[in-house]
Amino acid sequence: MSKDTEKAVVGLSGVGLGLDELVRHGARQVIQQAIEAELAELMERFANVKTLQGQRAVVRNGYLPEREVLTAAGPIAVKVPKVRDRSGSGVKFNSTIVPPYVRKSPRVSAALPWLYLKGISTGDMGEALSVLLGDEAKGLSANVVSRLKAQWADEHVAWSRRDMSESHYVYWWVDGIHTGLRSESSDGQCLLVVIGVKPDGSKERVAIGDGYRETKASWLELLLELKKRGLKAGPRLAVGDGAMGFWAALEEVFPTTRGQRCWFHKMGNVLNALPKSQQARAKADMQSIWMAATRADAYAAFDRFVSIYAAKYPKATETLKKDRESLLAFYEFPAEHWQHLRTTNAIESTFATVRHRTTRTRNCVSRPTFLGLAFKLIEEAEKTWRRINGPEKIKLLLEGIAFKDGEPVQDDRPVQQKLAA
Repeated sequence: MSKDTEKAVVGLSGVGLGLDELVRHGARQVIQQAIEAELAELMERFANVKTLQGQRAVVRNGYLPEREVLTAAGPIAVKVPKVRDRSGSGVKFNSTIVPPYVRKSPRVSAALPWLYLKGISTGDMGEALSVLLGDEAKGLSANVVSRLKAQWADEHVAWSRRDMSESHYVYWWVDGIHTGLRSESSDGQCLLVVIGVKPDGSKERVAIGDGYRETKASWLELLLELKKRGLKAGPRLAVGDGAMGFWAALEEVFPTTRGQRCWFHKMGNVLNALPKSQQARAKADMQSIWMAATRADAYAAFDRFVSIYAAKYPKATETLKKDRESLLAFYEFPAEHWQHLRTTNAIESTFATVRHRTTRTRNCVSRPTFLGLAFKLIEEAEKTWRRINGPEKIKLLLEGIAFKDGEPVQDDRPVQQKLAA
């Protein structure tokens, strides 16, 4: 540390500060400055409002009692200013950075549904977060967490009623997530999740519902609800596990949508039907199918796999053969999109830690709580989602241009050849 830096650190309080204290001190200054900036904006907005005596109607009026807000840097003490409205019209100052009664930053709140789904009960939240934030973690009593769960459930309900008449999707990833979390209604309850790709290539949540063991009836109810709220058409392609009742429901509600079976799920099913001694080789042989440059090459690799394993392991080859065409549907879409279309990874990566959890919460949860937890988990994950590769190719799809082996074609010729001619 340079002498100038050392002096600056010491100058903050007259004594040297540890890194944690320094971070918290800096965070407090930044938060306090932001709150004061919010207040200054409010004061400027009402600067010309006067009382009958010609005085400013809205003036500063001290501070609310200091309170601690739990952040990722630990507990931060903040002071929120007050204003006085002399006109009696009820003008108040509410900080959007530190709203009334909030004692946790959004980042901390985002961790709570993940912890709950991992099997940590309401009463253990404070202890669990103290591992991340230190023993000073506060404000996480069972009552506080219960209120948050109720709030998340309400947010999910409001989101699930949004108008979808202007929504358009090119692709969907669909999956049923079995969390292991017990509901009051059934141990067979699972999450029904749909994530979509919009015409600009960005991803967004489409639907988060629940159902019993991924049945057709459960998926049908979810898809019909989307249609009821204004969704005019399904996507060009839906990617999902072949075991779901989703496909039968999709055929009824959005029959023009193509289906792509997830290679991640399919490979797992095939490998389960093989002895461990054969699994490494079989995995490589299946990869040669979906990594092939053309559909013809994929067919050749497919037939080669069947010829190698059919005699000794007929169950494994039959598992693969039954979904042959739907496993290779991605060849009729832009090559830039293939890595996104072969699997339901968009959903798998979001729920990986939940799907593989080994513990269970001590108590059952209500249906609204179950959905609210999932809603907050996906909401947080959505902030990190990036657009798919080659988003400009979506325009060609929407214009009705066909693709063969990942390349656009017209009149049975690649578009590039036609333009050259």
